[in-house]
Amino acid sequence: MTEPTRITLAGTLLGARLTLPVLPGTVVFAAVFGTVAAQKGLSFLETLLINSVVFAGASQFVAMEVYAAPLTLAGLLAMVGVTAAVNLRMLLIGASLRPWLGTVPGLHTYPALFLLTDINWLIALRHYNEGGRDWGVYLGSGLAIWVVWSASVVPGYFLGALLADPGRYGLDLVMPAFFTALLVPLWKGRRQTVSWGLAGVVAWGTWATFGGYWGILTGALAGALAGAFVDD
Repeated sequence: MTEPTRITLAGTLLGARLTLPVLPGTVVFAAVFGTVAAQKGLSFLETLLINSVVFAGASQFVAMEVYAAPLTLAGLLAMVGVTAAVNLRMLLIGASLRPWLGTVPGLHTYPALFLLTDINWLIALRHYNEGGRDWGVYLGSGLAIWVVWSASVVPGYFLGALLADPGRYGLDLVMPAFFTALLVPLWKGRRQTVSWGLAGVVAWGTWATFGGYWGILTGALAGALAGAFVDD
């Protein structure tokens, strides 16, 4: 019999602990955004608000590539458009949580979706696939990442020159390594092999051709389509 979905303090703390390996990369990633925002001429308050309210790393960087002062209506629409495009993958990620969180009252679920990121989605999905039903794991991991992400933009804004090149310290590899370690146990057969492989090839091809962060969107869509049409 399937264990019902619940939330506990222990699960929330567990979710926060599971983010520890990726927090160094989160700190550097957020700090680099603070540096970029400062270079673009944003005030400290504007940087804090964008970083904490948008809370979507890749699309924040894409928006900064489009941003130019003074901000015009066309520039604003372009920023909104690229942010929405890069974050379209969240539709697929959110849909994958439906079998688990579909039984949780909407009053609790929908505010918690603000904390949805690639990292805590993967943590929560692995917990669910291993038989866990405590969605405090999702909530705790999301809160931990949001708090660290929001705070880490501060040193980046004021000390940007020291953090502008995370690759110098190898910290740019922290998140990919963490994702790989969590993904491997989720592999179940042919469908994952084909869909993950195609997603990686399309994402790499997009990056090599166009640069930037559009590979996140194209890779996610290619992998989802492959997974939909490939049988195990």
